[in-house]
Amino acid sequence: MNPEVTAYIDGLSQAWQIEACEKLRQSIHTAVPDVVERLQYGKPHFLKNGKYLAVIGPAKGWVAFTLFNAAGVEDDLFEPSDVTDRRTIKFRSGQAIEVDVLAKLIAAAAQTL
Repeated sequence: MNPEVTAYIDGLSQAWQIEACEKLRQSIHTAVPDVVERLQYGKPHFLKNGKYLAVIGPAKGWVAFTLFNAAGVEDDLFEPSDVTDRRTIKFRSGQAIEVDVLAKLIAAAAQTL
């Protein structure tokens, strides 16, 4: 795991956001053990084979999780979008993050990379 990403997550001001980011990060690493992390554009990005797989984006009231190359990934967890290759979920305080379910969706998207 990239120490810059760790420092970024640990530096968030809200404890629930730190916990959410850690669970999302865990889901990504569970699904794609060889994923590469980097801090880019001020947010943790996750790459497989040099291509974007996911990004975690904390905001004031939520933590957004965007999955790239996800045109074939369908699930009710994701928000509706006109962008066909990206799927986004906004997690809010107290909302459960199902690590195993998310890891399966991430693995499905990673197969195309």
